[in-house]
Amino acid sequence: MDKDNVVDLLPQAGIPDPLTDMLRKGARQLIAQAVEAEVQGLLGQYRDRQTADGRAAVVRNGYHPERQVQTGLGPVSVRIPKVRSRTGEPVTFRSALVPPYVRKSRSLEAALPWLYLKGVSTGEMAEALKVLVGPDAAGLSASTVARLKKVWAQEYATWREARLDQDEWVYIWADGVYSGLRGESDKLCALVVIGVNTRGDKHYLAIEDGVRESTQSWREVLLKLRARGMNAPKLAIGDGAMGFWAALEEIFPTTRQQRCWMHKTMNILNCLPKAAQPKAKQALHDIWQAETRKAADKAFDLFIETYDTKYPKATLCLLKDREELMAFFDFPAQHWQSIRTSNPIESTFGTIRHRTKRSKGCLTRDGMLHMMFKLGQCAEKKWRRLRGFDFLAKVITGVRFKNGVEVTKTNQAAA
Repeated sequence: MDKDNVVDLLPQAGIPDPLTDMLRKGARQLIAQAVEAEVQGLLGQYRDRQTADGRAAVVRNGYHPERQVQTGLGPVSVRIPKVRSRTGEPVTFRSALVPPYVRKSRSLEAALPWLYLKGVSTGEMAEALKVLVGPDAAGLSASTVARLKKVWAQEYATWREARLDQDEWVYIWADGVYSGLRGESDKLCALVVIGVNTRGDKHYLAIEDGVRESTQSWREVLLKLRARGMNAPKLAIGDGAMGFWAALEEIFPTTRQQRCWMHKTMNILNCLPKAAQPKAKQALHDIWQAETRKAADKAFDLFIETYDTKYPKATLCLLKDREELMAFFDFPAQHWQSIRTSNPIESTFGTIRHRTKRSKGCLTRDGMLHMMFKLGQCAEKKWRRLRGFDFLAKVITGVRFKNGVEVTKTNQAAA
């Protein structure tokens, strides 16, 4: 039998894509038209100049060698015209659309750090680019990412020196974020501070390397923030790390303290057997979900009375931060959801931890900080304004709130 019905499967890179081919041809034609318009504009500037025998002084002179520019559609061939002057005057045509020596589009260049930040390691970059722009992805290598890392280092150095006195900062969230490092047994502790201004915009204020979460490390962070012009915020939110609170009392003594209910709940439940944890967790929720400080105090006392006899460590963990856990009741109710926990940091750094875990074997201490900074900037673009931001101006000017409601002469007299 001379015939068979076996069909050879084409490799993935060889699969024809008429739509992409058509788009590339269209892009090549559009680029040619745009470059032609540019060269005609240049010739128009010299239209009135002529040689002694009456000929045009500046004329076209063929084309530069054809080159390919890598784009999101793949390689697109371009031909750039040349001009020459008949009078000896130096005249050169340089296209603004396709500058000399450019081999890839800016959007494709910007995709490289995005791929790296989102989880594609430098070793896998070539394979990822082949999928994106085809097998002819020349000039797009891991070395491009290495060069961009140096740019990130410069951006980080500039950012951490930027002034903060253009805004008044109402609330700050602080936490220490740990990540593994190449060749080091100790984890990197990045001391992170996020602030919200009177317009409700949240921004990273500090991402600094620290020695665990010691008082000295936090003191250095807060002193630098003050030196950059940050005012004393009205409220600071964080977990039970004593180093931060000791440094805060020294640098910003007027700032109120709010312990994170999420961390506190986890710490208390760790002191209880698993069988008792579901009911205890609900009892703790009854405290911070209460509508008034009075109702919260009642639920607080009930928890102590219920668990103190059998689990004194759990009740002691709750009692030692009683006032700091209830501070949010003295601020607008619209802000309670945001200021009861340090979730703004925890939720953002969830994705950052995922990315840095992937790179822990190939990052230095500085490289880890720079990556955290760039990932943080990506996340910051998606943040929404603080709920109830129109009350922030009242908080910063010292307006009193009780149970989340503004205290006026009328309701003060009624109380």
